[in-house]
Amino acid sequence: MINNALIDQLAALAVMPVIQIENADDAVKLVEVLSDNGLPAAEITFRSAAAGESIRRIRAAFPNVLLCAGTVLTIAQVDEAVAAGADFIISPGFNPTTVNYCIDNGIKIIPGINNPSQIEQALELGIKVVKFFPAEASGGVNMVKALVGPYSQIKLMPTGGIKPSNVMDYLAVPQVVACGGSWIATTAAITNNDWDTIAKNARETCQLVQAK
Repeated sequence: MINNALIDQLAALAVMPVIQIENADDAVKLVEVLSDNGLPAAEITFRSAAAGESIRRIRAAFPNVLLCAGTVLTIAQVDEAVAAGADFIISPGFNPTTVNYCIDNGIKIIPGINNPSQIEQALELGIKVVKFFPAEASGGVNMVKALVGPYSQIKLMPTGGIKPSNVMDYLAVPQVVACGGSWIATTAAITNNDWDTIAKNARETCQLVQAK
C-alpha cells in the first residue's frame, strides 16, 4: 500500500515527470538534469523496451531519487520494475489481476481510474491513492471535483493532458496529491539530448508549483 511517507514525497514534488525513454543510455543523464533542477523523481513508463534497464541504471546512480514504473500492464512488468529498483508501480487502468498481485506481494501500486465504479473497487481493496487517467479526456478538473464529492477519502494523481496552463487548477483540489507531467522531458527532447530544454522545463515547473 502507498504509505503516508510516500504521499508526502509526492505532495512535496507536486509534479511527477512522466518519461518514455527509448534508449537506456540516456536515463542517468536525464535524471541528473531533473534532480539538478529541482525534480528528483521520475516515472519511467513501460511504453518502450528500454524501461526496465533505464530504471536499473537510474537506481544504481541515484539511490535516493523517487523512482516509479508507469504504464505497467502485466505481472511480468511489475516483477521487472521491482527487480530493477522501482519504488512503486503506476498503471493506466484498474486491472484486478495486477493490483491484487501487488497487494499480495507487498508492492506499492497506484492504479488508474476515471470513474466512480473503479474508485469503489480501489477502496474495497484498501487502496486510497489512485491515478486519474486520462485526466483531461475524462472530464478534467470538473470531473476530479465531482469524484471527490462522494469519495473525499481518496487521493488522486491526475495524468494525461496536464500542462503548465492547467496543472495549478488540479493541484488546487485538496485531494490531488500530485500531477503526472509528460511536458517536462518529452521523448523527442530526451532522444535529441536536449538537456537545456529539459532543465528549463524542470525549473519552470518547480517555480510554478511553489504556490501550491
